[in-house]
Amino acid sequence: MTSQLPSPISASQTMRLSADLGRTFEMRFTSTPRGARLARRLAAHRLDSWGIPYGAGPHEGIVLVLGELTANAVRHGHLPSRDFHLLLHVSASAHTVRIEVTDARTERTPPDPETLAAPGEEDTSGRGLLLVAALATRWGWRLRPDGPGKTVWAECVVTPQP
Repeated sequence: MTSQLPSPISASQTMRLSADLGRTFEMRFTSTPRGARLARRLAAHRLDSWGIPYGAGPHEGIVLVLGELTANAVRHGHLPSRDFHLLLHVSASAHTVRIEVTDARTERTPPDPETLAAPGEEDTSGRGLLLVAALATRWGWRLRPDGPGKTVWAECVVTPQP
């Protein structure tokens, strides 16, 4: 049995976005696999309640991107007793979903989007950001201006139904 990844989120896909100018969900989670899983589940529920329904291609793609970013925060950004922060923002006017995941480590940064390279055949990791690059409209990272750590972000564009 083969599984398929969700299609990239594109302007040709339509969603029912809230008429509000935007909606935001943000929360801190423990920097553990359980925290990453909880972040993904809560965000999936929020997206559904905001008009990007479960089972739709854009919903699945956004949740996959968010899952990769939170898993990377746990794996590469973990410091003892430090949480990661998730920000999920839907801008109905721009038809954009923005995901930001902030962790506490400064010295372990991802590659820049322009220099992202595929891992070798024998490598057992390193494919998460390739998924993010394939599914998100754009992504990047920045150091936190107000303390240690970094924020990795991704934006996914969805088109509302008329």
